[in-house]
Amino acid sequence: MRPVTVRIMHQEPGPDAGPLTRWLIAERETIARQHVDRFVAAGAADVAIVAGPPDVTPFGSRLRALASADRPDGLVVLGSGAIPLATRRDIRDFVEAAASGGRRALANNRFSADAVAIADAWPTLANLPDLPTDNGLPRWLAEHAGYRVTDLGRRWRLAVDIDGPLDLLLIGRSRVADAAEAGGVDMGPATAVIEAVRRVAADPSAELLVAGRTSATTLGWLERSTASRTRALIEERGLRTSTAHQRSPASVIGALLDRDGPSSLGEHLVRLGDAAVVDTRVLMAHRWGANETAWPVAEDRFSSDLLLPGQISDPWLRELTVAARAAPIPILLGGHSLVGPGVRLVVRSP
Repeated sequence: MRPVTVRIMHQEPGPDAGPLTRWLIAERETIARQHVDRFVAAGAADVAIVAGPPDVTPFGSRLRALASADRPDGLVVLGSGAIPLATRRDIRDFVEAAASGGRRALANNRFSADAVAIADAWPTLANLPDLPTDNGLPRWLAEHAGYRVTDLGRRWRLAVDIDGPLDLLLIGRSRVADAAEAGGVDMGPATAVIEAVRRVAADPSAELLVAGRTSATTLGWLERSTASRTRALIEERGLRTSTAHQRSPASVIGALLDRDGPSSLGEHLVRLGDAAVVDTRVLMAHRWGANETAWPVAEDRFSSDLLLPGQISDPWLRELTVAARAAPIPILLGGHSLVGPGVRLVVRSP
């Protein structure tokens, strides 16, 4: 077995990080430390967390520098919030793929990667361009480096990524409630809405709306596994891997909010379902463009996900969140994980 290096990328809080962001980053660090132990147990030779403050360095440049310094034979690279639900078998599969030799790679998802194993990583990664995020790494390996890339996309649990506090609530970590209380994080409103959505999903006379970057796989699972009917609005899949020549993001719900204002969210969604799970990042991309730097700050987004409008500084997002809480149906707001693998965790207890 060839030696395998594992690098877990962890972003520390910046000087302006709010309390939700700092709490989230601390929880991601806990997951990263658990990953260290698990990859060591799976046979990786060199496992380390690579931490640093937020900056504008592209992912590709950062990974190229790491590869140049370590010159790894086999490499597994992942984020500190990636694959928190991975089993021992999953971890072992990544290590074995990195140790296999040849131009082979394994990703949790070929088109939106959070964890990638690369055999013969050096000197391949010496030619890696400045990819903005890790999402595009498998595609570059396949299209430009001649790698045979496979993925574990059928293992839905590997698509879960901790992007925000709501994701921690969804995965049901045993200590999340105590940690949230200790950190002053109010999970109450989001928890109540999750329970209400779960009741709707169990009702054969009801209809559940899922809106955003969901997939046919997720919708198929909902049809098979819930008593309610499912209505879906699939919009902006591939948002994070969009190219310079791709059309600007657009959303049907976003267009309605443009016309009637964010306070109209509930009156629109109540006509479409008895509960709704909404990817608000699609709405933000519709309003402000695909570049996340133009969106409300992370602290505002996280507060909206937890249905805490009083902590949101951006007027549009605050009004949207107030509307979600005041709606006559339960409306859960979040990001890609919520309308993807997170839906399974919403409608069924983890």
